[in-house]
Amino acid sequence: MHPEDLTRLFVERANAKDAEGLALLYEEDAVMAYPPGSETVGRAAIQKLWAELLPKMPAFEPETPLPTLISGDLALTSTPPKDGAGARAQVVRRQPDGSWLRVLDHPELGRS
Repeated sequence: MHPEDLTRLFVERANAKDAEGLALLYEEDAVMAYPPGSETVGRAAIQKLWAELLPKMPAFEPETPLPTLISGDLALTSTPPKDGAGARAQVVRRQPDGSWLRVLDHPELGRS
């Protein structure tokens, strides 16, 4: 029920290799800037991407979120990666039931 919950839920579902559960953290028409240099558009495409990637990925480590910026039903969440390279940023929107979903996701901002 808080924008920051999405970061925790993302790590839990990624570590469970739950591509469908990850995709449910995104709005239907969400855009993810991944893989690097491209965009994955829409919940179905995001689920497909995670289904391909998760079996090959190591466990995700929880990262402490930076302070969230909230304006009405929009919020900007971010975390600094534990390796200190770049940042992760997401725009999330409050849903009618009070929960939040990702609209824009840039998981590797600033990485070369």
